[in-house]
Amino acid sequence: MNVFILYTAGLLGQEPAKSIWDISSGQDLVLVMLALFLLVGMITVGVVALNLVFVLKKIIGPEPVAKPVDTRSWWQRMAGLHALNQEKDLMMEHAYDGIAELDNPTPPWFMGLFYGTIVFGVIYLLIFHVFGTGEIMIQEYTQEMAIADKQREEYIKKVAGSINENTVTQLKDAKGIDAGKAIFTQNCVACHGANAEGKVGPNLTDAYWLHGGNVKAVFHVITEGVPEKGMVSWKKQLNPLQVQQVASYILSLQGSNPAGAKEPQGEKEGMGQSVATR
Repeated sequence: MNVFILYTAGLLGQEPAKSIWDISSGQDLVLVMLALFLLVGMITVGVVALNLVFVLKKIIGPEPVAKPVDTRSWWQRMAGLHALNQEKDLMMEHAYDGIAELDNPTPPWFMGLFYGTIVFGVIYLLIFHVFGTGEIMIQEYTQEMAIADKQREEYIKKVAGSINENTVTQLKDAKGIDAGKAIFTQNCVACHGANAEGKVGPNLTDAYWLHGGNVKAVFHVITEGVPEKGMVSWKKQLNPLQVQQVASYILSLQGSNPAGAKEPQGEKEGMGQSVATR
């Protein structure tokens, strides 16, 4: 459809002017095509520009809203605390079954503690496992054992140092007897049996003794030993109080008559009657 643009003169009875769509030569066709391409290009550029603006707005998001002034105290900031009237500002968009979640960050004190443990771990690694300048466990153990030995010596001097072969007495209290039993079970059952019935060593539950059956004699035998009979000295392993305890436990077994007791050996205490040793 041809669109005609009439000039004023044409309206007055003169010949109408040519329409821009009246194509009478190849040059006119080229000009029309260029005009169409320019029009299509401008429309395309406009559509693309609008799309870019929309995408940029979506990426950038809404304009940031100025945050309210933080009026919390230093302790509230350190502990990550917020006032109840601020919960609406911390509330997150999603909710489950009517339960809203607040966007509360991890408290600063906790984060400081967490990062502090990382720093401590790095320092510990360097000192103990890279440079080896720290006191590792074996060194700590050696030091603690030295301290324990020193304390043991002081204890012996203070408490057990007053106990010797001449001053020792037989203990009767349950605590002392139980302590002696524990020592006997740990050190003496290999030779004398679990119930002191005698194995390699003599029976300690009857009235016959090779070296005396009172507390002083038993204390002496345990302390000094009887090397020719295979009885070792325990004075380096046991302090005088422990020797007193185990001697008292042995004497408490008199007359217990355990099963499988070894035959009597030595002299009957206080009777002067002797039995041949084997």
